Amino acid sequence: MYKVMGLDIGTKRIGVALSDYLLMLANGHSVVERNPEKKALDEILKIAKENNVKKIVVGLPLNMDGTHGFQADDCKQFASKIKDYEIIFEDERLTSNQAEENLRNRKIDFKKNKGLVDIESACIILEQYLSRK
Repeated sequence: MYKVMGLDIGTKRIGVALSDYLLMLANGHSVVERNPEKKALDEILKIAKENNVKKIVVGLPLNMDGTHGFQADDCKQFASKIKDYEIIFEDERLTSNQAEENLRNRKIDFKKNKGLVDIESACIILEQYLSRK
């Protein structure tokens, strides 16, 4: 049995979510500071190892017309450095908006802690992937 990790890779922070062993639920885990990049990669790999992760779903922020822009290229570049795991890219258009709405509905104030939005976005990315499996 294994888990799947979801990542919302931003320029400042990376939201992390983990599935359960049944691969049905996504749970927020943590936020990792993106810089320095080596430290961020080490932390993600540590979380993956500690949680018996086999696959990592990375949110790919495509442009609204479906094309790749700077952000998508940046995510792919970062993900290319994650070794020994199957990497799956998931379209993440509008997940930040949905994450903010989810947090508002749960009456969670995220204005002073944007990391909460990153974690919620990682959950949404992972949930999208799991719902298709």
